[in-house]
Amino acid sequence: MSFTKAMGEVVPLPLPHPGITTPAPKVDPTGPAPDAGSGTPPAVPPPPPVGPSDTPDDNADGGDGDALEGRVLVDRPGADERPDVRARRMAGERAQRRPIVAPWLRDRDEARATVRWAVGYAGHITGYHATRIPLYSLRLAGRSPRGLYRVVAGTWRWTFDMDARPLRVHVVDRKDHDAYLKLMSERNDRVRARTLTTGAGLAGVGLAAAAVTAAGGVTQSAVLAALVFLLGWIGTPTDKRVLDTAVVSTKAPKLTSEIVVRALAALGIAEVNKAVGKGGQGITFPAPITRDGPGWRAEVDLPYGVTATDIMERRDRLASGLRRPMGCVWPEPAHDQHAGRLVLWVGDQDMSQVKPLSGPLAKTGATADLFKAVPFGTDQRGRPVTVELMYANALIGAMPGMGKTFAMRILALSAALDPTAQLRVFELKGTGDLSAMEKVAHQYGSGQDDETLAAALDALREVRKDLERRAKTIRKLPKDICPENKVTPQLAAKRSLGLYPLVFILDECQNLFADPDLGDEAARLAIDIIKLGRALGVILLLATQRPDKDSLPTGVSANVGLRFCLKVMGQTENDMILGTSMYKNGIRATTFTKKDKGIGYLAGEADDPQIVRGYYIDNPAADRIADRARALRKAAGTLTGIAAGEDPTPTTDQGASLLEDLAAVIAPSEDKVHSQVIVDRLAELRPTAYGPWADLDPTGKARQLAAALKPYGIGTPQVWGQDETGKGRNLKGVHREHVIAALETARGGPR
Repeated sequence: MSFTKAMGEVVPLPLPHPGITTPAPKVDPTGPAPDAGSGTPPAVPPPPPVGPSDTPDDNADGGDGDALEGRVLVDRPGADERPDVRARRMAGERAQRRPIVAPWLRDRDEARATVRWAVGYAGHITGYHATRIPLYSLRLAGRSPRGLYRVVAGTWRWTFDMDARPLRVHVVDRKDHDAYLKLMSERNDRVRARTLTTGAGLAGVGLAAAAVTAAGGVTQSAVLAALVFLLGWIGTPTDKRVLDTAVVSTKAPKLTSEIVVRALAALGIAEVNKAVGKGGQGITFPAPITRDGPGWRAEVDLPYGVTATDIMERRDRLASGLRRPMGCVWPEPAHDQHAGRLVLWVGDQDMSQVKPLSGPLAKTGATADLFKAVPFGTDQRGRPVTVELMYANALIGAMPGMGKTFAMRILALSAALDPTAQLRVFELKGTGDLSAMEKVAHQYGSGQDDETLAAALDALREVRKDLERRAKTIRKLPKDICPENKVTPQLAAKRSLGLYPLVFILDECQNLFADPDLGDEAARLAIDIIKLGRALGVILLLATQRPDKDSLPTGVSANVGLRFCLKVMGQTENDMILGTSMYKNGIRATTFTKKDKGIGYLAGEADDPQIVRGYYIDNPAADRIADRARALRKAAGTLTGIAAGEDPTPTTDQGASLLEDLAAVIAPSEDKVHSQVIVDRLAELRPTAYGPWADLDPTGKARQLAAALKPYGIGTPQVWGQDETGKGRNLKGVHREHVIAALETARGGPR
């Protein structure tokens, strides 16, 4: 390398050492440019770049203190040519290694399902065509004359070289005598040889016909049938078929990168359109598009600035661009990668059109263990999805008629098939959707009447109180038996400890939480059970068709760990069930359609929300499963409560009734007393039974007493009286005569 001075002297320019920059020549702005007017550019080469670590300090020019001028080296020459073993090792650790054996072969259930499908498919094809053999025979027999004509005509044309006749006619028209004579000579030689071949063939056919004639009738029939079928096949028109179609194929076309890019371009995203306009640059596929279950899986790196959530928001447009039903297209983010990585799974069949499975619970002899994962449904690819109920609570939400109760039924039956678990079931819609659970439940209630709601609240109180007993029991256990201070399978098996799994099911829970008198206390009890019951073996399962702040208290929805959201109408409902910001992150149950019954997002079981279709268990199937569960409980000696013919209704202290206690605390001289005063008197009378009531504020005391009196038909109107300070006020209260009348009715006397 060299540069030219103004006087033309050529001085060699040494190559710069890596890590040292070459200063650019200083040019006087007022003087002429180097080599001006010479017609040749200056011979000063651009300085080579270096990496950031090679940036020189301020005194690298020899210590004169002047900063180096020119570009800074950012890339080392030839750095990419030298192998970096460490970088390759790190990249290999981060890379996703594709499985050696196909996933469906490693999964026993999926392999069995594939084999069953193949056998069933082959059996259907065989049976379909076997029943149509007479029709096919008639069809071939009718086409055999045409086939015979085709054979004779084809043999004639071949023997006498009729295909070359147009060429000879063309030569005659041109009056080319030499060419004509040459063609005729070749034709005569060809016909002579073919005539011998045809004659030999006819002789062979004649001998074969004579042999068949001399043979028995079975051989003659077989040969004649084969000849008719062959001629019929030859005589079949090209636009018709011999066999009918046994299976109408609806197989989706193979997913290719071109199809994916075309679909992304139809979404109306500016950055995607720019990338497509540049020949697809900016849209890359980090892994091959492969089969994944009954569909195709594609991983796409979107253009800079475009996230997977942007694509998920336009799922309907993406399905249109792919020319597939919306139930086949499931985009989702790759949470273990960057935000621009999209995982696109396109199924062969709409998920809602796939026949629902009944699941493992419906199999004869199936049992469950709440300390292990229990079956719940399948994902888009048909793979089983399980949930772990122990140490968790569940919330199921959806619009009416979208499969919410069916999903709850799966979890309830799983708990029923664990003979160690105690079930308390309250179905507050009143239609008997969970009526099968009455055969195994310790407590069961169905309806939205005041009596059922009050019974559900009493059961919540009892469970809340039982949590204190369980906590004391665990606290007293030695550390070697209970090292983690929580219920284990070994502790649950010891019935004397009373630490068995307790599953409290509250279907249509909005009817209880939204009750003006019972709702506040029910919400507080539910929150306590959710927070404290996790380690104590208590599981709360809630289901609602009205997920709003009034019907589903925020404290309840915010503390549930396992959530299943089927179709909902808006962002608020979506986030109340699945969790805050789920809608913003692209997890949107609002995209489900009316036909997507039983399909929803399951959050809290895996690291990321999953699309799951719950197993389909109708009422007759649920009854059969409940019968098996009852037999298991009888054999284990764990059938209790209403299932065993007992009355599990909790009572107040020493079996005293509320009406009797009210008659005792309201003096005969008092016509009416404020509710909050009555609650304080009840707490003094029976601290164990009414002590929690007295801990409430005045408004809470009034509501609590009103809820307790509601089943007896006693109201709490505004009454004038003295409060606890002796001051006269107009507050909610109770008339003594109403209490006495209700008490006489309860005792069987006159009202």
